[in-house]
Amino acid sequence: MRARPLLVVLLVASVVAGIPATGWAATGVRHAPATGHDLASGPADEPRWQRRIDALIGDHAMSVTIGDDGVSWYRHLAWVKRAPASNEKLLLSMALLAAVGPDRSIETRAMAAAAPLEGVIDGDLWLVGHGDPELGPDALDTLAQQIVAAGVTRIQGSVIGDTGPFERDWWAPGWKDEFPDDEVAIPTALTFRGNVGPEGGHIEDPELRAAGYLTKALRRLGIPVKEPPGVGSPGGSRVKIAAIDSAPIIDILHRMNIDSVNFDAEVLGKVLGAEVSGTATIAAGAAAIDAFTSENGARRFEHSDASGLSYANRVTAQGMLRLLWASGKQPWAPDLRSALPIGGQGTLEGRLGHTRIRAKTGTLTDISALSGWVWSRKVKDWVEFSILSDGLSKDEAIRIEDAIVQLVSARAKAPTT
Repeated sequence: MRARPLLVVLLVASVVAGIPATGWAATGVRHAPATGHDLASGPADEPRWQRRIDALIGDHAMSVTIGDDGVSWYRHLAWVKRAPASNEKLLLSMALLAAVGPDRSIETRAMAAAAPLEGVIDGDLWLVGHGDPELGPDALDTLAQQIVAAGVTRIQGSVIGDTGPFERDWWAPGWKDEFPDDEVAIPTALTFRGNVGPEGGHIEDPELRAAGYLTKALRRLGIPVKEPPGVGSPGGSRVKIAAIDSAPIIDILHRMNIDSVNFDAEVLGKVLGAEVSGTATIAAGAAAIDAFTSENGARRFEHSDASGLSYANRVTAQGMLRLLWASGKQPWAPDLRSALPIGGQGTLEGRLGHTRIRAKTGTLTDISALSGWVWSRKVKDWVEFSILSDGLSKDEAIRIEDAIVQLVSARAKAPTT
């Protein structure tokens, strides 16, 4: 009985002296054994590689989760909600692959009110997009050739760029005012050259520019187009004259993720919204991502866009880990992994070049993220991880992220019980 007051005195003294306490109360969720439950174990009970990660994190606002095959190996502040930045594109990739699969392509159509009569379209030719973010001159040249192959010899009206079927919204909660000018072009159903003009600025008339290019392409092939190009929204039924397909979705996702292309993400977010709910808006794309994350074990996430530009997006490191695990069980899992940068590539340029990794970066002001897969030399398998932080400079965040990933690659293994 006499020892109890002495113990209290020692504990109080340790706090006053600045000696760090251990366990859940001091650090939030930290590590888990094979059962995946949180532990209040102290550093003395941790493997050396975990203690080194503890030291790297220090008192930074950083959440880290590591695990494999549904088993958590390491958790630190795993349930703290943080902005994912462009890790949102990883979630978009998962949700889109779940909705349409890796091989789906996106069609761009040439349509008219009626089939051509003796080669003549007696009216306008409508150019209708459905969310191919990579549509450009080469694709429209091919479409012009397809129109000729369909027997069209003259167009009595104009080539009209369809301003539907997606909404032309260009804003999301949590975006900075300058983002439409600086970070993401308007995400339309009919795109042209990434909706960027010759001088590099974001344009507001991609449908007209696409229609103008197709008009010139047809004329080069000897097909007269009587009237100048225009834009509008077709009413009534239309007959498909010709069509071209985009690259497979997985190839578009690969290019989007390698360089973290915000425009592609927001266009594909509308593709996802249209597929899931029939509504093609930025908000509908975000809602479709939310439905996917909720259905797969991450119910506390908050989504406002598909690109990760929004500072209002919220995820947890543990939720990211669960989604990586869930995705790993899908037939498209190898496709998803291959759609992410390797070390030294794209947004990982200059980083982790000698580490076998497939991961998505994320960057906003004072926010950093890195989530995906790293190859473990100890278990000879891919290990899932997620690192989310805020309040650090990007250089400092990268230093810690890369050191953690390298430790996992070289030293980490499943906990024992």
